[in-house]
Amino acid sequence: MRETYNFCAGPATMPYNVLKTAQKELLDWEQQGASVMEVSHRGKEFIALAKECEADLRELLNIPVNYKVLFLQGGGLAQFGLIPLNLLGDKMGDGKTTVDYLETGVWSKKSAIEGSRYAVSNIVYSGKSEGYINVPDKNAINVNPESAYLHICSNETINGVEFFYDIKNCPIPVVADMSSNILSRRIDVSQYGLIYAGAQKNIGPAGLTVVIIREDLLGKASKFVPDALNYTLQAENDSMLNTPPTFAIYLMSLVLKELKEKGGLVEMEKLNHKKAFMLYSTIDNSRLYRNPVHVDARSNMTIPFTLADPTLDALFLKEAEAHNLINLKGHRSVGGMRASIYNAMPIEGVIALTNFMKDFEARYYS
Repeated sequence: MRETYNFCAGPATMPYNVLKTAQKELLDWEQQGASVMEVSHRGKEFIALAKECEADLRELLNIPVNYKVLFLQGGGLAQFGLIPLNLLGDKMGDGKTTVDYLETGVWSKKSAIEGSRYAVSNIVYSGKSEGYINVPDKNAINVNPESAYLHICSNETINGVEFFYDIKNCPIPVVADMSSNILSRRIDVSQYGLIYAGAQKNIGPAGLTVVIIREDLLGKASKFVPDALNYTLQAENDSMLNTPPTFAIYLMSLVLKELKEKGGLVEMEKLNHKKAFMLYSTIDNSRLYRNPVHVDARSNMTIPFTLADPTLDALFLKEAEAHNLINLKGHRSVGGMRASIYNAMPIEGVIALTNFMKDFEARYYS
Protein backbone atom coordinates (compact mmCIF):
# COMPACT_ATOMS: atom_id res chain seq x y z
CA MET A 1 0.00 0.00 0.00
CA ARG A 2 0.96 3.65 -0.21
CA GLU A 3 3.05 5.25 2.48
CA THR A 4 0.85 8.37 2.60
CA TYR A 5 -2.84 9.02 3.16
CA ASN A 6 -4.14 11.78 0.91
CA PHE A 7 -7.10 13.77 2.26
CA CYS A 8 -7.31 16.15 -0.71
CA ALA A 9 -10.81 17.40 -1.54
CA GLY A 10 -10.28 16.93 -5.26
CA PRO A 11 -8.70 15.80 -7.37
CA ALA A 12 -8.87 13.20 -4.65
CA THR A 13 -7.09 10.00 -3.77
CA MET A 14 -7.63 7.13 -6.18
CA PRO A 15 -8.02 3.45 -5.22
CA TYR A 16 -4.58 1.91 -4.88
CA ASN A 17 -5.45 -1.22 -6.86
CA VAL A 18 -6.87 0.88 -9.68
CA LEU A 19 -3.64 2.83 -9.99
CA LYS A 20 -1.60 -0.37 -9.94
CA THR A 21 -3.70 -1.87 -12.73
CA ALA A 22 -3.46 1.32 -14.77
CA GLN A 23 0.29 1.35 -14.26
CA LYS A 24 0.54 -2.24 -15.47
CA GLU A 25 -1.59 -1.59 -18.55
CA LEU A 26 -0.25 1.87 -19.33
CA LEU A 27 1.92 0.87 -22.28
CA ASP A 28 -0.15 -2.02 -23.59
CA TRP A 29 -3.91 -2.11 -23.09
CA GLU A 30 -5.95 -5.09 -24.26
CA GLN A 31 -2.95 -6.37 -26.23
CA GLN A 32 -3.26 -3.37 -28.53
CA GLY A 33 0.42 -2.57 -28.36
CA ALA A 34 -0.61 0.92 -27.27
CA SER A 35 -2.04 2.71 -24.25
CA VAL A 36 -5.79 3.18 -23.90
CA MET A 37 -4.94 6.88 -24.34
CA GLU A 38 -3.58 6.16 -27.80
CA VAL A 39 -6.33 4.09 -29.42
CA SER A 40 -9.40 5.31 -31.28
CA HIS A 41 -12.50 6.05 -29.23
CA ARG A 42 -14.44 4.54 -32.13
CA GLY A 43 -12.50 1.30 -32.12
CA LYS A 44 -14.40 -1.80 -31.03
CA GLU A 45 -12.22 -2.29 -27.95
CA PHE A 46 -12.85 1.15 -26.51
CA ILE A 47 -16.54 1.14 -27.42
CA ALA A 48 -16.86 -2.16 -25.54
CA LEU A 49 -15.10 -0.59 -22.56
CA ALA A 50 -17.41 2.43 -22.55
CA LYS A 51 -20.52 0.25 -22.77
CA GLU A 52 -19.32 -1.96 -19.92
CA CYS A 53 -18.50 1.10 -17.86
CA GLU A 54 -22.02 2.44 -18.33
CA ALA A 55 -23.53 -0.96 -17.53
CA ASP A 56 -21.55 -1.16 -14.28
CA LEU A 57 -22.65 2.33 -13.27
CA ARG A 58 -26.26 1.45 -14.02
CA GLU A 59 -25.95 -1.68 -11.90
CA LEU A 60 -24.33 0.06 -8.93
CA LEU A 61 -26.82 2.94 -8.87
CA ASN A 62 -29.80 0.89 -10.07
CA ILE A 63 -30.46 3.44 -12.82
CA PRO A 64 -33.89 2.95 -14.46
CA VAL A 65 -34.04 2.19 -18.17
CA ASN A 66 -35.68 5.53 -18.98
CA TYR A 67 -32.50 7.42 -18.03
CA LYS A 68 -29.55 8.18 -20.27
CA VAL A 69 -25.97 8.13 -19.00
CA LEU A 70 -23.62 10.66 -20.56
CA PHE A 71 -19.83 10.87 -20.30
CA LEU A 72 -19.01 14.55 -20.81
CA GLN A 73 -16.30 17.11 -20.16
CA GLY A 74 -16.12 20.50 -18.47
CA GLY A 75 -16.42 19.45 -14.84
CA GLY A 76 -19.31 19.98 -12.47
CA LEU A 77 -18.89 23.75 -12.57
CA ALA A 78 -19.66 23.87 -16.28
CA GLN A 79 -22.97 22.11 -15.63
CA PHE A 80 -24.17 25.10 -13.57
CA GLY A 81 -24.72 26.85 -16.89
CA LEU A 82 -25.17 23.85 -19.17
CA ILE A 83 -28.16 22.52 -17.25
CA PRO A 84 -30.37 25.58 -17.86
CA LEU A 85 -29.05 25.78 -21.41
CA ASN A 86 -30.15 22.18 -21.97
CA LEU A 87 -33.40 22.16 -20.01
CA LEU A 88 -34.98 25.58 -20.56
CA GLY A 89 -34.97 25.76 -24.36
CA ASP A 90 -36.95 28.70 -25.71
CA LYS A 91 -37.89 29.75 -22.16
CA MET A 92 -34.28 30.68 -21.42
CA GLY A 93 -33.89 34.36 -20.63
CA ASP A 94 -37.57 35.24 -21.00
CA GLY A 95 -37.57 36.91 -17.58
CA LYS A 96 -40.47 34.78 -16.39
CA THR A 97 -39.06 31.26 -16.06
CA THR A 98 -37.81 30.43 -12.58
CA VAL A 99 -35.50 27.74 -11.25
CA ASP A 100 -35.64 26.81 -7.56
CA TYR A 101 -32.45 26.38 -5.55
CA LEU A 102 -31.62 25.01 -2.11
CA GLU A 103 -28.64 27.09 -0.99
CA THR A 104 -26.74 24.94 1.51
CA GLY A 105 -23.16 26.04 0.88
CA VAL A 106 -20.62 27.57 -1.44
CA TRP A 107 -21.29 25.34 -4.44
CA SER A 108 -25.09 25.56 -4.43
CA LYS A 109 -24.72 29.33 -4.07
CA LYS A 110 -22.43 29.41 -7.11
CA SER A 111 -24.88 27.31 -9.10
CA ALA A 112 -27.71 29.73 -8.32
CA ILE A 113 -25.61 32.72 -9.36
CA GLU A 114 -24.65 31.02 -12.63
CA GLY A 115 -28.22 29.92 -13.24
CA SER A 116 -29.47 33.49 -12.85
CA ARG A 117 -27.91 34.27 -16.24
CA TYR A 118 -30.54 32.11 -17.90
CA ALA A 119 -33.59 32.22 -15.61
CA VAL A 120 -34.81 33.76 -12.36
CA SER A 121 -33.05 31.98 -9.48
CA ASN A 122 -35.59 31.38 -6.73
CA ILE A 123 -33.85 30.56 -3.43
CA VAL A 124 -36.30 28.21 -1.72
CA TYR A 125 -33.99 27.66 1.26
CA SER A 126 -30.79 29.36 2.38
CA GLY A 127 -28.51 28.33 5.20
CA LYS A 128 -26.35 31.43 4.79
CA SER A 129 -27.46 33.17 7.98
CA GLU A 130 -26.35 30.18 10.07
CA GLY A 131 -23.10 29.83 8.18
CA TYR A 132 -24.16 26.90 5.99
CA ILE A 133 -24.22 24.29 8.74
CA ASN A 134 -27.49 22.51 7.94
CA VAL A 135 -29.85 21.30 5.21
CA PRO A 136 -33.61 21.89 5.15
CA ASP A 137 -36.01 19.44 6.72
CA LYS A 138 -37.28 17.12 4.01
CA ASN A 139 -40.88 17.92 4.95
CA ALA A 140 -40.35 21.68 4.77
CA ILE A 141 -39.20 22.13 1.18
CA ASN A 142 -41.80 24.22 -0.62
CA VAL A 143 -41.02 24.56 -4.31
CA ASN A 144 -42.77 26.66 -6.89
CA PRO A 145 -44.71 24.14 -9.01
CA GLU A 146 -44.28 26.50 -11.99
CA SER A 147 -40.47 26.46 -11.77
CA ALA A 148 -38.53 24.51 -14.38
CA TYR A 149 -36.68 22.41 -11.82
CA LEU A 150 -35.25 22.32 -8.30
CA HIS A 151 -31.45 22.29 -7.96
CA ILE A 152 -29.57 20.92 -4.95
CA CYS A 153 -25.96 20.13 -4.09
CA SER A 154 -26.18 16.83 -2.24
CA ASN A 155 -22.79 17.27 -0.56
CA GLU A 156 -21.07 20.60 0.01
CA THR A 157 -17.33 19.94 -0.03
CA ILE A 158 -16.33 23.26 1.55
CA ASN A 159 -18.99 23.51 4.24
CA GLY A 160 -19.27 19.79 5.00
CA VAL A 161 -23.06 19.37 4.88
CA GLU A 162 -24.82 16.50 3.12
CA PHE A 163 -28.37 15.50 2.20
CA PHE A 164 -29.03 12.02 3.53
CA TYR A 165 -32.46 11.81 1.95
CA ASP A 166 -33.91 11.88 -1.54
CA ILE A 167 -36.48 14.59 -2.21
CA LYS A 168 -39.41 12.35 -3.07
CA ASN A 169 -42.43 13.07 -5.23
CA CYS A 170 -41.32 16.60 -6.03
CA PRO A 171 -43.78 18.30 -8.44
CA ILE A 172 -40.87 19.58 -10.55
CA PRO A 173 -37.72 17.72 -11.66
CA VAL A 174 -34.97 17.54 -9.04
CA VAL A 175 -31.48 18.28 -10.40
CA ALA A 176 -28.66 17.19 -8.09
CA ASP A 177 -24.97 17.98 -8.06
CA MET A 178 -23.55 14.75 -6.62
CA SER A 179 -19.94 15.44 -7.51
CA SER A 180 -18.63 14.62 -4.05
CA ASN A 181 -20.88 11.85 -2.77
CA ILE A 182 -22.01 9.85 -5.80
CA LEU A 183 -21.40 6.11 -5.33
CA SER A 184 -20.83 6.58 -1.58
CA ARG A 185 -24.27 5.25 -0.63
CA ARG A 186 -27.55 4.11 -2.11
CA ILE A 187 -29.90 6.63 -3.70
CA ASP A 188 -33.23 6.39 -5.52
CA VAL A 189 -32.34 7.66 -8.98
CA SER A 190 -36.00 7.64 -10.01
CA GLN A 191 -36.65 10.62 -7.72
CA TYR A 192 -34.30 12.81 -9.77
CA GLY A 193 -34.69 14.36 -13.19
CA LEU A 194 -30.96 14.84 -13.60
CA ILE A 195 -27.87 13.90 -11.61
CA TYR A 196 -24.42 15.18 -12.47
CA ALA A 197 -21.00 14.61 -10.99
CA GLY A 198 -17.46 15.66 -11.69
CA ALA A 199 -15.37 12.51 -11.55
CA GLN A 200 -12.50 13.70 -9.38
CA LYS A 201 -13.93 12.69 -5.99
CA ASN A 202 -15.40 9.16 -6.14
CA ILE A 203 -15.40 8.22 -9.82
CA GLY A 204 -11.94 8.77 -11.24
CA PRO A 205 -9.64 11.58 -12.37
CA ALA A 206 -10.52 15.16 -13.22
CA GLY A 207 -11.67 15.73 -16.79
CA LEU A 208 -14.75 13.49 -16.87
CA THR A 209 -18.27 14.54 -15.89
CA VAL A 210 -21.10 12.04 -15.61
CA VAL A 211 -24.66 13.18 -16.35
CA ILE A 212 -27.64 10.91 -15.66
CA ILE A 213 -30.77 12.38 -17.23
CA ARG A 214 -34.36 11.22 -17.50
CA GLU A 215 -35.33 10.86 -21.14
CA ASP A 216 -38.32 13.22 -20.98
CA LEU A 217 -35.92 16.07 -20.18
CA LEU A 218 -34.05 15.64 -23.44
CA GLY A 219 -34.97 17.62 -26.53
CA LYS A 220 -35.30 20.89 -24.61
CA ALA A 221 -31.91 22.46 -25.40
CA SER A 222 -31.53 26.07 -26.38
CA LYS A 223 -30.33 26.74 -29.91
CA PHE A 224 -27.30 28.43 -28.35
CA VAL A 225 -25.90 25.21 -26.84
CA PRO A 226 -22.76 24.00 -28.64
CA ASP A 227 -23.28 20.54 -30.13
CA ALA A 228 -20.58 18.94 -27.96
CA LEU A 229 -22.40 20.19 -24.84
CA ASN A 230 -25.92 19.34 -25.99
CA TYR A 231 -27.30 16.53 -23.81
CA THR A 232 -29.71 15.38 -26.51
CA LEU A 233 -27.07 15.10 -29.22
CA GLN A 234 -24.65 13.34 -26.88
CA ALA A 235 -27.36 10.90 -25.82
CA GLU A 236 -28.15 10.14 -29.46
CA ASN A 237 -24.46 9.46 -30.10
CA ASP A 238 -23.65 7.42 -26.96
CA SER A 239 -21.38 10.23 -25.70
CA MET A 240 -19.22 9.81 -28.80
CA LEU A 241 -20.29 12.94 -30.69
CA ASN A 242 -16.80 14.25 -30.08
CA THR A 243 -13.71 12.56 -28.62
CA PRO A 244 -14.54 11.73 -24.98
CA PRO A 245 -11.97 11.74 -22.15
CA THR A 246 -10.90 8.18 -22.90
CA PHE A 247 -8.31 7.69 -20.17
CA ALA A 248 -10.72 9.03 -17.54
CA ILE A 249 -13.44 6.63 -18.72
CA TYR A 250 -10.93 3.77 -18.57
CA LEU A 251 -10.02 4.64 -14.97
CA MET A 252 -13.69 5.02 -14.09
CA SER A 253 -14.32 1.53 -15.40
CA LEU A 254 -11.62 0.17 -13.08
CA VAL A 255 -13.08 2.07 -10.11
CA LEU A 256 -16.56 0.65 -10.77
CA LYS A 257 -15.20 -2.89 -11.04
CA GLU A 258 -13.52 -2.50 -7.66
CA LEU A 259 -16.70 -1.14 -6.09
CA LYS A 260 -18.63 -4.16 -7.33
CA GLU A 261 -15.97 -6.51 -5.98
CA LYS A 262 -16.26 -4.85 -2.57
CA GLY A 263 -20.00 -5.46 -2.39
CA GLY A 264 -21.42 -2.42 -4.14
CA LEU A 265 -23.03 0.58 -2.51
CA VAL A 266 -24.49 -1.36 0.40
CA GLU A 267 -21.01 -2.13 1.66
CA MET A 268 -19.60 1.28 0.72
CA GLU A 269 -22.36 2.96 2.70
CA LYS A 270 -21.47 0.92 5.79
CA LEU A 271 -17.76 1.62 5.42
CA ASN A 272 -18.21 5.34 4.80
CA HIS A 273 -20.47 5.67 7.83
CA LYS A 274 -17.91 3.86 9.96
CA LYS A 275 -15.07 6.11 8.78
CA ALA A 276 -17.06 9.29 9.35
CA PHE A 277 -18.30 8.18 12.78
CA MET A 278 -14.72 7.49 13.85
CA LEU A 279 -13.53 10.96 12.84
CA TYR A 280 -16.53 12.85 14.22
CA SER A 281 -16.21 10.99 17.52
CA THR A 282 -12.61 12.11 17.79
CA ILE A 283 -13.64 15.70 17.14
CA ASP A 284 -16.62 15.66 19.52
CA ASN A 285 -14.65 14.08 22.37
CA SER A 286 -11.92 16.68 22.08
CA ARG A 287 -11.34 20.11 23.58
CA LEU A 288 -9.12 21.16 20.69
CA TYR A 289 -11.16 20.25 17.61
CA ARG A 290 -14.59 21.46 16.53
CA ASN A 291 -16.99 20.77 13.69
CA PRO A 292 -19.84 23.32 13.43
CA VAL A 293 -22.28 21.34 11.27
CA HIS A 294 -25.58 20.10 12.70
CA VAL A 295 -25.20 16.42 13.52
CA ASP A 296 -27.93 15.23 11.17
CA ALA A 297 -26.37 17.09 8.23
CA ARG A 298 -22.72 16.17 8.80
CA SER A 299 -21.11 14.94 5.61
CA ASN A 300 -19.68 11.44 5.42
CA MET A 301 -17.35 12.58 2.64
CA THR A 302 -15.85 15.95 3.54
CA ILE A 303 -15.26 16.81 7.18
CA PRO A 304 -14.08 20.33 8.04
CA PHE A 305 -12.84 21.09 11.52
CA THR A 306 -11.11 23.93 13.31
CA LEU A 307 -8.63 24.07 16.17
CA ALA A 308 -9.58 25.97 19.32
CA ASP A 309 -6.16 27.59 19.16
CA PRO A 310 -5.63 28.67 15.53
CA THR A 311 -1.98 29.46 16.25
CA LEU A 312 -1.51 25.67 16.20
CA ASP A 313 -2.82 25.31 12.64
CA ALA A 314 0.54 25.50 10.87
CA LEU A 315 2.16 23.12 13.34
CA PHE A 316 -0.74 20.68 12.99
CA LEU A 317 -0.34 20.58 9.21
CA LYS A 318 3.45 20.29 9.43
CA GLU A 319 3.35 17.40 11.88
CA ALA A 320 0.50 15.71 10.01
CA GLU A 321 2.57 15.72 6.85
CA ALA A 322 5.50 14.27 8.79
CA HIS A 323 3.12 11.45 9.75
CA ASN A 324 2.27 10.91 6.05
CA LEU A 325 -1.15 12.58 6.38
CA ILE A 326 -1.29 15.08 3.54
CA ASN A 327 -3.64 17.76 2.12
CA LEU A 328 -5.54 18.46 5.34
CA LYS A 329 -5.56 22.24 5.00
CA GLY A 330 -9.08 23.66 4.93
CA HIS A 331 -10.51 25.62 2.04
CA ARG A 332 -9.17 29.16 1.89
CA SER A 333 -12.68 30.62 2.38
CA VAL A 334 -13.27 28.94 5.75
CA GLY A 335 -9.79 28.08 7.04
CA GLY A 336 -9.04 25.36 9.54
CA MET A 337 -8.73 21.77 8.39
CA ARG A 338 -10.64 19.49 6.07
CA ALA A 339 -10.43 15.72 5.80
CA SER A 340 -11.93 14.36 2.61
CA ILE A 341 -12.62 10.68 3.15
CA TYR A 342 -14.15 9.58 -0.12
CA ASN A 343 -14.62 5.94 -1.12
CA ALA A 344 -10.94 5.44 -1.93
CA MET A 345 -9.75 6.51 1.53
CA PRO A 346 -9.14 3.25 3.40
CA ILE A 347 -10.24 2.98 7.01
CA GLU A 348 -6.57 2.65 7.94
CA GLY A 349 -6.10 6.24 6.79
CA VAL A 350 -8.86 7.48 9.12
CA ILE A 351 -7.41 5.46 12.00
CA ALA A 352 -4.00 7.02 11.35
CA LEU A 353 -5.53 10.51 11.27
CA THR A 354 -7.55 10.12 14.46
CA ASN A 355 -4.57 8.64 16.31
CA PHE A 356 -2.47 11.60 15.22
CA MET A 357 -5.17 14.10 16.25
CA LYS A 358 -5.41 12.61 19.74
CA ASP A 359 -1.65 12.57 20.15
CA PHE A 360 -1.31 16.15 18.88
CA GLU A 361 -3.94 17.37 21.36
CA ALA A 362 -2.29 15.56 24.23
CA ARG A 363 1.04 17.20 23.47
CA TYR A 364 -0.08 20.74 22.72
CA TYR A 365 -3.50 21.31 24.30
CA SER A 366 -3.65 19.29 27.50
